[in-house]
Amino acid sequence: EMIIRGGENIYPAEIEAYLFTNPKISQAAVFGVSDERLGEEIAVWVQLHDGETMAEDELRDVCRAGLAHFKAPRHIRFVTTFPMTVTGKLQKFRMREMAEKELLG
Repeated sequence: EMIIRGGENIYPAEIEAYLFTNPKISQAAVFGVSDERLGEEIAVWVQLHDGETMAEDELRDVCRAGLAHFKAPRHIRFVTTFPMTVTGKLQKFRMREMAEKELLG
């Protein structure tokens, strides 16, 4: 599902594919969250490979190195599991709901 951030069309799959090139990252889910100013902002949930560590700043540097600035996720969350359907598909709508609830307090 496309994210529209300040008039720019952003494809989550493109950002996810880039993140998968990082050897520390096991899984990544990119999705849009509501933003008053830009319409949508980019959020990412990242699962690292066992034994790996990464701080938000390091992930931001990784994104800056290989993505256009407007494609870099603003909201980052490191997780150990993702909400999944019974068939094993990521439930991005659940992640979006949880992220927006967290951001709005």
